[in-house]
Amino acid sequence: MTKNGNSLDKKTFDKLSRLYIIALSTIALSVIISQILVRKHLETQQSDSTVINIAGRQRMLSQKLTKEVVSLSVSSDKKDREILQKNIKETLYLWNFSHNSLQKGNDSLGLPKQNSDHIIREYNTLNPVFNTILKASNSIVEKLEKDLLISVDELTSDIKKITNNEGEFLLIMDRIVNQYDLEANKKVVWLRKLEFLLMTFTLLILLGEFLFIFWPTAKSVKATLSELLSAEKKAKKMAFEADELSISKEKSIKELRALSHAMDETLLFARISTNGNLIHFGNKFSRLFKLSNFKQDILFWNVLSINETEQLLIEDLIFQHKKTGWQGEVKSTTKQGEVVWLEMSIIPYNPSEDKSELLIIASEITDRKAAQLEIERLTKDSFEEKMSQQKIISSKIIENQEKEQNRIAKDVHDGIGQMLTGLKYNLESINIADIDKTAIKIEHLKELTTNIIKGVRTATFNLTPPELSDHGIVPAITKLTQELGRLTGKEIVFFNKTDFNIRLDSLTEINIYRIVQEAINNAIKYADSSHILVSLSHSKSMLSLVIDDDGKGFEPSKVKKVKNGDGGMGMTFMKERIKYIDGRLFLNSELGKGTRVTLNIPI
Repeated sequence: MTKNGNSLDKKTFDKLSRLYIIALSTIALSVIISQILVRKHLETQQSDSTVINIAGRQRMLSQKLTKEVVSLSVSSDKKDREILQKNIKETLYLWNFSHNSLQKGNDSLGLPKQNSDHIIREYNTLNPVFNTILKASNSIVEKLEKDLLISVDELTSDIKKITNNEGEFLLIMDRIVNQYDLEANKKVVWLRKLEFLLMTFTLLILLGEFLFIFWPTAKSVKATLSELLSAEKKAKKMAFEADELSISKEKSIKELRALSHAMDETLLFARISTNGNLIHFGNKFSRLFKLSNFKQDILFWNVLSINETEQLLIEDLIFQHKKTGWQGEVKSTTKQGEVVWLEMSIIPYNPSEDKSELLIIASEITDRKAAQLEIERLTKDSFEEKMSQQKIISSKIIENQEKEQNRIAKDVHDGIGQMLTGLKYNLESINIADIDKTAIKIEHLKELTTNIIKGVRTATFNLTPPELSDHGIVPAITKLTQELGRLTGKEIVFFNKTDFNIRLDSLTEINIYRIVQEAINNAIKYADSSHILVSLSHSKSMLSLVIDDDGKGFEPSKVKKVKNGDGGMGMTFMKERIKYIDGRLFLNSELGKGTRVTLNIPI
């Protein structure tokens, strides 16, 4: 509210809005009405011009008809009479059609269905004359159709009827055309008056808006603006002071955010209630235990471990030390079954006088704890015995994996493959009464069954390549590239540069084959490549395999897990297998330029 009482409060604004809406609606309504009336009149005017044009054309057609009929008197040639007969029929048809359309209306010609009373009376006077001419013309046409060379004497009677009535027809038709023109001019005069009235009404509305809406509003706004300008100076001074406070506040907030971010990213940080419900979970905690979001009633120890014994231990620690605090080592198990050791502190915290919470600050010491446990274990056994046992265990695991894969492959091929093939034959033999409604569905089921069988065969091939055990690593890789190329539509080529054909230890061959298979599958699934080249070369002591693809590639420097050999399961298996056969694996990739995987295996 301003000092002089002028204001643009909600009530005033609502009133002005209503007045503006009424005024603008009135203008819009007047414009719409005027447009409707003008358009309607223009359409009428358009039909009036058509009526005048066709009415005037009737005079020309009657004269043309008379001329063509009279021409029969001086023409005795059969060909000329045939042409005159045709012209008379065409003229007569158009003349008759236009005469009836002018009286009854015709949509195709754009003629109205109603005439004025004056014009109707004129047509009533004209019709007997018109019918006499029409009847005589039709009689001439019928006689000519019977005999083109009919004598002029036999046509004279009809010709005289036409010529005698032509003048009266033209005279009455002139009156009709003049009446059409007079009525059209009256409509134009009426339209001018209507436009003037609408323009006057619109100007009055605009004048009323100016006097009762725009001018009072302008005065009120002007007064308000003058007071606002005065208030602006005071506001600028207050804003300057507020900016200084804001800068100071923003600086403090940035410092707090930086501190909070540092704690969130460097430490395992969480807040829980005294009964163990999770309130806040830091980013690093979330990543470690794969918790992207949580409910307020989730218990902290259920997040830290899936092991019931560990959960009970953590729960007991929290309830025992929620008032005094505690620090020590805690063992937990993630959802993926990984064991994680934490050096954890429980700190009592009171965010308000009537509220208590617990701060959990921890750091991961899994590697350190594993090293401690390893040192303790190595004090009992020698390092060589440990490595020997590890190799024996790994060998047994790989052997068992291969046996299990062979068994699964046999079951898939002999069991599921046969059942799916039988399913396909059964679907093809289905006899359904309503063929039209079920044909599409049956065809889809056939295609689906075929794809399933194809997938089973692909899985069988991936699980147990017979070429590997029967012929060795080179035929197995050759078969692998051919089959994967055929099944995926990719261009996969194997090139044995040095014609290597030596049989290796079975476990060595199995591991080489699985690594190559994994590298090719990665190129197909993730690199979006179209060409893959597998090249093999060897020396006296070393076998080298290189898998190149033209896929989208990636930046190994930005993927820490790849550098540490701790990437996805495929990369982990490749690292473990190459390590088992005392080989080395190198991975090179660049965005947009593909990926190269290199294997070096001692032989």
